[in-house]
Amino acid sequence: MILRLRTAGRRGDRTAGALRWTARPALLLLRRAPAVLAPAVLLTALLPAPSAVADGGSGYAFAAHARTVHGATGTADAEPLEPGTVYRSSLPDKGARYYRLELPAAETAYVPVTAVPPADATVSASDGIAVSVENANGTSCDYQGARFGAGLSPRPITAVGRRDAGRALCQDAGTYYVVVERLVTGSKTTTPGSWDLEIAPITEPALARAGATTAPQSWDSASPRPLTGDPHRRTAGAGFSTARTLGEGVWGTDITPGQTLYYAVPVDWGQQLHATVDLGSTSGDAHGYVSAALNLSLYNPVRGYVDDISLGYDGTQKSSSLDPLPPVAYANRYAVSGEENAVRFAGAYYLVVHLTGQTSDTFGQGPYGVTLRVRVDGTPNSGPAYAGSPVPKDVFDAPAVDRGDLVSAAGDDDPAMRALAAAGIGTGTALLLVLGVWTLTARRAQTRVNAQKPTA
Repeated sequence: MILRLRTAGRRGDRTAGALRWTARPALLLLRRAPAVLAPAVLLTALLPAPSAVADGGSGYAFAAHARTVHGATGTADAEPLEPGTVYRSSLPDKGARYYRLELPAAETAYVPVTAVPPADATVSASDGIAVSVENANGTSCDYQGARFGAGLSPRPITAVGRRDAGRALCQDAGTYYVVVERLVTGSKTTTPGSWDLEIAPITEPALARAGATTAPQSWDSASPRPLTGDPHRRTAGAGFSTARTLGEGVWGTDITPGQTLYYAVPVDWGQQLHATVDLGSTSGDAHGYVSAALNLSLYNPVRGYVDDISLGYDGTQKSSSLDPLPPVAYANRYAVSGEENAVRFAGAYYLVVHLTGQTSDTFGQGPYGVTLRVRVDGTPNSGPAYAGSPVPKDVFDAPAVDRGDLVSAAGDDDPAMRALAAAGIGTGTALLLVLGVWTLTARRAQTRVNAQKPTA
């Protein structure tokens, strides 16, 4: 059974510096044990250990350099937010929290807020958060809610407050307020206590010249056949800031109950994204059923909700695809449909996969196999001409797949392979040098041993 849920309401290359080759540490290592170190062991010793991405007990990876900001209980004490900066804050189980935003007249602002409850929290389907942007007179410019849904599993949920430039409401330059509050149903089963927040305000400039003010009326809405073939291993990030890049292809990973995986798919102006998710069968005898066991959500480059699907699970393999989406275009913002409206700019589109914690009670801790089949169709175009730069300036650029991604099929989960692929020819040369030194040193050690042996 496949459930289509609308849980939203209205509305750096980290690998480039992963490997640091220096001759002195290598030689010291060789000098200490030249005769027993094999090349593979030496390489492993020289490579850094994979860095942890999860934060605290929530399992969510907050942006590494996020600033701490304290939400105020009213507008008078609201602390400022700067577009292009990522913040950490917290939200109590009762009462709204306020933040301040200074905006010029011509810029559209998006304020995505990700709420992260503790991993052991109990939540109801209608629990969640609401985010709104208000002007200095208390008028709401926009409101959006996000809820946990039928999976009944504590997971990161994201809602975006917005201020659209050029609209009748909230068109003036000045002070605006971001208001974040809990959506609670009064359920006695909901765990009290505060939730962590990640806030990442973004601004979009006006167009340099006027364009179409209606959404495209015709586009290919047929569902393409999902890609086939053996999946390439691709581990995921644990948050928006650590999302792993996926190009077009078939990608496989593992997931455990309660875990949330983040991937980023570059989609340029004029391109269409299609995504299918498969949840593999369990081993052994499967008995029982979990409603909304696996959730796949799609978010746009400003972390705005686009679409999602949920899979019911009985221990046998399940598969479903996101609804077809139009090609990315600026004019999509004038569409009535929320899905079409959301694909309004190029950039990184996030595929977020969550396996409900309830799966463990029925089918065990796993891990469970997940396959993502990603298609990106269409020829990129130049997109709209903006009158200025968005903040951050590269948010609407479709990020290039780095060199490590291109060779992910050769062993994505092997740190040595990733490091070598990312570092390129220079590292390869260094590796040959180190191996050569190892060979020479080992031979000299063996020569000394032979020289000390008595002759017959």
